[in-house]
Amino acid sequence: MSKKVFIISLGCPKNLTDAEVLAGQLASAGYELTTDEAQADVALINTCAFLNSAVKESEAEIKRFISLKKRGKISKIAVTGCLVEREKDLLLKKFPQIDAVAGINALDRINSALSGGNRCILPATIPLTAPKLKLRLTAPHTAYLKAADGCDNRCSYCAIPMIRGRFRSKPLEEVVEEARDLAASGAREISLIAQDTTSYGMDLYGRPRLYELLKKVLKLDGLDWLRLMYVYPEKLSPEILKLMRDQDRICHYLDMPLQHISDNVLKKMNRRSTQSSIRAKLASIRKFVPDIAFRTNFIVGFPGETEKDFNELSEFVAETGFDNVGVFAYSREPGTPAAKLSGQVPEKVKIERMNALISVQSVVVDAKNAAMIGKTLKVLMDSVDFGRTFRDAPEIDGKVQVTQVTGHKSQVTGRKLSARPKAGEFVNVKITGATGYLRRGTIV
Repeated sequence: MSKKVFIISLGCPKNLTDAEVLAGQLASAGYELTTDEAQADVALINTCAFLNSAVKESEAEIKRFISLKKRGKISKIAVTGCLVEREKDLLLKKFPQIDAVAGINALDRINSALSGGNRCILPATIPLTAPKLKLRLTAPHTAYLKAADGCDNRCSYCAIPMIRGRFRSKPLEEVVEEARDLAASGAREISLIAQDTTSYGMDLYGRPRLYELLKKVLKLDGLDWLRLMYVYPEKLSPEILKLMRDQDRICHYLDMPLQHISDNVLKKMNRRSTQSSIRAKLASIRKFVPDIAFRTNFIVGFPGETEKDFNELSEFVAETGFDNVGVFAYSREPGTPAAKLSGQVPEKVKIERMNALISVQSVVVDAKNAAMIGKTLKVLMDSVDFGRTFRDAPEIDGKVQVTQVTGHKSQVTGRKLSARPKAGEFVNVKITGATGYLRRGTIV
């Protein structure tokens, strides 16, 4: 009788792609995956440790499963992911009830760790290649494709280089083959991800090769939407923007974490951007792709951030019209250069600024929602009731709640529409209302 394993993956989509490799490895070793933790023999926690809050969340899940193990609900616990790299072998000393620990470069050895051959596997950084075994954990119609890992940008607040190591790209043809497999498995939407997607290929080929990668992936059959995430503004070339303009299968969407707009703060963050370069890049992008949808993140309360710096950021958000914005209060991460900076902002001020910036963005979203009312948009259904436009990434951005009008005739076939839309189908939806990041509409 096969053992059942329950996998929980915390943090970002990049972590989720690692969990899919772990799932493929365990399935090939005879484990049965279950989505019901009450049925599991083994719990695998793929952790995040990017921020202190993520460390606490990861440790809370470990403690929860240790409690279940003590009560005989599960027999083994495996821990993988960023917390393993951040804590190293200290993790087993802190939580001796863990049965197996595998680092991010040992995904293919998770079965060995669980089998007791080597309880703790923490190899050094290795060249990145496409996984030989992978089991998708997303919905069948949408998938994430990690083209690279690690980061060389050395932003002063970020622990990723300490956790994930230097920037490493997968060979171009391997990424294309992985994309082909995803499309063949039913993925109509692929989100291309990395710590810095625009640097793809720099380490292998001496120059970025994202443009060539996109052109090859766009030739694949079965793919309707290709989405770009984690794009650095300085490295987004005109040729990529022209490709976005000319190829309707690339979503007119860019996830571009800007972090701030004040030159004072950007310099302390060790970002390559300046206020001038960011504004110029956004204007250039909109010139090439007028209907572009922007997602970005901002950090407030960074060491040395003054009231003037924050006001610059607020005014920038109010005037730029981002579609989706994530706002984070600065987290003082041990081992990062920013943790040693003077001018640390009080926690109360950080929270006040975070809430204030969220309020500014809420006004922007209200205006965007008002402009959508009455328009008909193409929607990719994630379930029978909810879908997304090209302006929204899966599980991250907004949704469209879709209502089927009984007896309504299709404008294409003239037949009455009776069946509800299925996940993975595209439908045209007339927007009738919106609240925050939830839009509502009817099929036309």
